[in-house]
Amino acid sequence: MINEYYGATETGIVVFCDSEQWLSHPGTVGKAIPESEVRVIDADGNSLPPREVGEVVARTKELADFTYHGDDQKRRDTEKVGLIAPGDIGYLDEDGFLYLCDRAKDMIISGGVNIYPAEIEAELMKMPGIVDCGVFGIPDEEYGEAVCAAVQAAPGVELSQAEVRAFLRGHMAGYKVPKRVDFHAELPREDSGKIFKRQLREPFWAGLDRRI
Repeated sequence: MINEYYGATETGIVVFCDSEQWLSHPGTVGKAIPESEVRVIDADGNSLPPREVGEVVARTKELADFTYHGDDQKRRDTEKVGLIAPGDIGYLDEDGFLYLCDRAKDMIISGGVNIYPAEIEAELMKMPGIVDCGVFGIPDEEYGEAVCAAVQAAPGVELSQAEVRAFLRGHMAGYKVPKRVDFHAELPREDSGKIFKRQLREPFWAGLDRRI
């Protein structure tokens, strides 16, 4: 038996599922535990119906309040509709099980359409010859942002931008296919081992007075 849960330092554990529940709701991170409240909201704070993607907000009822050292404004920004926003995008299904799509800060808005890098990265990792990748938004004069993929190929493997884009076209909608594909011998990583997306993204936005 494998159990899964989701939460944050600021919220505590808010959802939980066991193996049987996961198999009947593939991809979920769990359902709200009795001591927590979990909602998915739009930009105006309205709760969204099942299957509609928005920002995840939650709180464990018995967890003590908190603040950030020397940053009270960050604490205020974290609270939305009386709950805490850990920074994740997701949705609830009809049975109240939560699914995560991506981190809010990584979401790309291109021509008014929300694009979730994690979905594209998952498909890229299925392409033979790719060992790692990171997808992020770069400036685009017409659409605000465009999709860019940083790709690390396996040693001795040579891939082209056209090959990568053609592969993705067979797996997802055209607007999600990266407009630009850059190849790296090795992708930068944070101390935690995660790809350092900010280091990949910032050079494209340097000198601009906007971030979208």
